[in-house]
Amino acid sequence: MVRAVYPGSFDPVTLGHLDIIKRSAGIVDELIVGILVNKAKKPLFDMDERLELLNETVKDISNVKVVTFEGLTVDFAMKYDANVIVRGLRAVTDYENEMQIAQTNRALCPYIETMFLTTSLEYAFLSSTIVKELASYHEDVARFVPAIVNKKLKEKFE
Repeated sequence: MVRAVYPGSFDPVTLGHLDIIKRSAGIVDELIVGILVNKAKKPLFDMDERLELLNETVKDISNVKVVTFEGLTVDFAMKYDANVIVRGLRAVTDYENEMQIAQTNRALCPYIETMFLTTSLEYAFLSSTIVKELASYHEDVARFVPAIVNKKLKEKFE
């Protein structure tokens, strides 16, 4: 059985994230999406909101489970007996940083592989930061996020 983890802050989850989730869920037997608790950042959505939004977004994908975690991704992967860490790449600029992280994770736990998926072209420019900025100026972000996220963003910035 191939079990993978896909870590991130998902503040908020975008259609780019969902693209990576769907594609990786099609490759592995089980995908555990991990929402990272990052105490250094102040998220727009609290952990309960992000958990709710992600659970609603992936509810129709039978082999995907959403959890929260703190600490190192490699420890998160080991906790769930995952043998793969999924990472999305939007652009060449993501590659250097992601490669360093993957190599560090490999040094910490040699049996866990990192699987890079390039984001579909339609989402290559998209990030949660961009979505939040657009929404803060009351721009329509419906084409960038799941419907439930769009609704919650409108509520946050009303």
